[in-house]
Amino acid sequence: MKKLFSILAAGGLFVVGTNTVNAMATTATMLQDAAPEEADKGFTQVLKEMFIQGGAGFMGIVLLCLILGLAVAIERIIYLNMATTNTSKLKQQVEDALASGGVEAAKEVCRNTKGPVASIYYQGLDRADEGVDNAEKAVVAYGGVQMGQLEKNVSWLSLFIAIAPMLGFMGTVIGMIQAFQKISAVGNLSASLIAGDIQVALLTTVFGLITAIILQIFYNYIIAKIDSIVNDMEDSSIVLIDMLVDYRRDVVVKK
Repeated sequence: MKKLFSILAAGGLFVVGTNTVNAMATTATMLQDAAPEEADKGFTQVLKEMFIQGGAGFMGIVLLCLILGLAVAIERIIYLNMATTNTSKLKQQVEDALASGGVEAAKEVCRNTKGPVASIYYQGLDRADEGVDNAEKAVVAYGGVQMGQLEKNVSWLSLFIAIAPMLGFMGTVIGMIQAFQKISAVGNLSASLIAGDIQVALLTTVFGLITAIILQIFYNYIIAKIDSIVNDMEDSSIVLIDMLVDYRRDVVVKK
């Protein structure tokens, strides 16, 4: 079920990315003083022209940032969805296993369950015989390891978010410099003389900003998903320690 959900999520992201690219092309077209016959051109042709007009150098790097950022975002979303566990069900299963079969039965439940919460439970149960304090230390230490795995590659996504608009602004600055160089060489101010360079400058800015906006949306979703899983991990850790305390007390009473 989780794999199916991940495939659907990836498909949804592809559709969103396609729609966003359409929006990028539409915005770029609005910036261009297009002739009437250009309205009949297809999306691919318009996008190609906008890309070429913006300059292959900067536009190519911005596009690379978008592709790599989307790849990281899709990978993280699939991983986080696979790491999501029904914690309420897991807690009940572990508690029932402890009551009926002891620590080994509870560990078997955790081995058969995917996700960071089950892994944390297993580490705590594995050290249950050493005392509740040692079990708690193991849960805390392994929880930090699981958090690192959840946040893996997220820093790259934030890097692409920062770089994309910077590259767009750099293209804008270079385009304006070229426009002023032409004015200086000719000696007079002519709108037709500098219109092309200004258009290139605006296109690079627009594409850089839209790329950053797209990746920022995915970044915020990923951070929210990570926070949700971490909260489940913390709550489940507290419940596990309470279960181990009750279990050891029951064992002492039976003896």
